[in-house]
Amino acid sequence: MRVFKFGGASVKDAAGVINILSVLKHTGFSETLIVVSAMGKTTNALEEVVKNYFDETPRYLEYLEKIKQNHYQIIAELFQQDSAQTKENINQLFEEIIIFLNNNKTKDYSLIYDQVVSLGELVSTTIISNYITSQGIKNRWLDARKCIKTDSYYRDANLDWEATQKSILKAADGNSTLISQGFIGSDSEGLTTTLGREGSDYSAAIFAYALDAESVTIWKDVPGVLNADPRVFKDTQLLRQISYREAIELAYYGASVIHPKTLQPLQRKEIPLFVKSFENPADDGTSVSKGKTLEPLVPCFILKKKSNPFETLLLRFFFYCGRKY
Repeated sequence: MRVFKFGGASVKDAAGVINILSVLKHTGFSETLIVVSAMGKTTNALEEVVKNYFDETPRYLEYLEKIKQNHYQIIAELFQQDSAQTKENINQLFEEIIIFLNNNKTKDYSLIYDQVVSLGELVSTTIISNYITSQGIKNRWLDARKCIKTDSYYRDANLDWEATQKSILKAADGNSTLISQGFIGSDSEGLTTTLGREGSDYSAAIFAYALDAESVTIWKDVPGVLNADPRVFKDTQLLRQISYREAIELAYYGASVIHPKTLQPLQRKEIPLFVKSFENPADDGTSVSKGKTLEPLVPCFILKKKSNPFETLLLRFFFYCGRKY
């Protein structure tokens, strides 16, 4: 089994969803589990819903309706005349959130946040699964909340690895193409939890670890891992290969291409990670694996903003320890 992860930038509109189909046709789609984030800036919009809900203004319902209509527009562009079933599926997901908010009695901000914000991933994967099915690719929509088992530390939940591995193996058994959500899981009470912002990469690594996957590919709007942020530095270079340790150091010091939590479970089972462009799937991108020397052998630069002297000293200490041991 391979694991693919597509972030919000890759599915921000109908063209992005269509491009996922193109990528799958290029790479093949059998024995593949696809992890998808919320579409575009949906998570930010859902955060506004939570904020308005706690401000006790009725505008949270207006925000929810606007988010739903934005997804309806994408559905209309994808399915044209055959969109009724998908719209019904999406409407049901929104109704579940509205019912929850209307009946909620708790003032726990983080708990409510997780129930609401998780809607983005559930909606995006439903649309993509239905669209790919309409294009002749048989797949199964997999609810990550039934697979990723966590504690109740909402907004940054800790994984129950043993329960998660059992759940994933059971859910994936006998399925060739699976589409699931990044970022979300559930606790022992069945309430939705999240793994922290930008946690979809981590979700992909969790699935890969449980399935002993042959590889993980993160599809992004960049050609791979660069030696510096192109928004800050000129003449950046693509790193064609890099070791787990060096990638972990880059992530720890602030490189944003790979989520820091993603690499450790992959390293434990020596599952290679590829970072590739969803715009140019034929390109090699970056390979992250065990014992690979940096190629090309060039300096890597990370700009730390608003760091204080203590933080700088601490970073240097960890850098020294990592190099030494």
